[in-house]
Amino acid sequence: MTKLETQVATSDTAKKEEKQPVKPTASFAGINAEIIDALNFAEFGIAPKAQPPAQRGVLIETRRNRIVFSAHDFETSVSVTISAATPLARGSSLLDFPELKKSLAAMIAGETKTVAARTRVSLDGDLLATEHLTVPVTAHDIHEYTKPLDAVPAMANMDTQAFLRQLNRVLPVAGRDDTLPVLTGIQITLDGEKLTMAATDRYRFAVAEVPVTSTAMPSKKPLVALIPADTLSALAKRLKAHDGPVGIGILEDDHAEGEPVANWPVARATLSLGAVTVTMRSLDGSLPKYQSLFPETCDTSVQLDRATTVRAVKKCQAVLTAKGLRDVPVMFVWDADGNLTLAPRLDTAEGTARTKGMPVPMAITHGTGEGLRGGIAAFNPGFLLDALGTFTGDTVTLHLGEMKEGQISKPGLFTEGPEMTGEGYKHLVMHVRLA
Repeated sequence: MTKLETQVATSDTAKKEEKQPVKPTASFAGINAEIIDALNFAEFGIAPKAQPPAQRGVLIETRRNRIVFSAHDFETSVSVTISAATPLARGSSLLDFPELKKSLAAMIAGETKTVAARTRVSLDGDLLATEHLTVPVTAHDIHEYTKPLDAVPAMANMDTQAFLRQLNRVLPVAGRDDTLPVLTGIQITLDGEKLTMAATDRYRFAVAEVPVTSTAMPSKKPLVALIPADTLSALAKRLKAHDGPVGIGILEDDHAEGEPVANWPVARATLSLGAVTVTMRSLDGSLPKYQSLFPETCDTSVQLDRATTVRAVKKCQAVLTAKGLRDVPVMFVWDADGNLTLAPRLDTAEGTARTKGMPVPMAITHGTGEGLRGGIAAFNPGFLLDALGTFTGDTVTLHLGEMKEGQISKPGLFTEGPEMTGEGYKHLVMHVRLA
């Protein structure tokens, strides 16, 4: 055999060896309830239709009395660490996630909840076992698996429930139009001692702030990530039960000019919940510079009774639905004496003129209210309900610009208190101009 033939044969042998599947070697013995809890969180990073099938697997890594469950659907990476009896040597198994969860459920079938929760479960490579059964679970080839994104170390910590409360305020405002992907995200900005979340669908804009309770790795400049709203919406449901702090780390795609695209870091944000990290890929682009969109001054500020206003909007919306009217606004109407009612906008001038709206208690907190007399402020009822639903107080303040030809000429700004700055949260709703 010539030297060249020897090199080719050696190369072919090496390629064959590289393609051979890696034997699953993870080994542990743990408590069923703890394993199920970890898998339930890991499922957040599992896409049921991900390709190749290996990407639907959960990566189980064991060593030094701990298990790390990891999942990655190309957009979101999840890592969950729990304590359990494991060998000192490192082991790893890539197991089919749906089959693993179903197998665990099947193996404790017939037991009471208490017994099922404390049942001891062990894994040896791809063999799952309890005291009653031992069954193999489908193992995927780790060579076909794209490993999860590295988590970004927490740079700051926040109270989880404060973060969740503000997140739930901006989520309804995010766009749903996939042709405008930037607007489907929640823009998160970490700047010093506060985290700001913003969202818009072009017709409303919400901005919420969360105070940072501690800073581990302060940044010299504001750090920004644009995270898909759907991802954060799903995560919000899992945050309800978390009573510890939540950490956040942001990595921007700050690449050098002329550097190959392949070398750019993946822009992402990581939320750390104790032993759980959730790393989310950032969308390309950014939201409009919203600071200039929010008014700093207004002609009149009106404090509304929130519960009454919500009831009035729902009644008016129901009337429009009953009449088969779609995409039709509801109207705040001030009479010549300055009294406020909320009424549906009907399809004929005569019908609108004969309609009597529901009275809404109000108080002028800024301005004289003279400019409101005989005026109208019209809004999409769905947007209005979404805005009112993000507040929790008995009252909400609506800040209005100048009335022109009997109608407001600028979007309405809603805040909790009398200040236009919003005191941590503000919600801008586009007005409807009536013909």
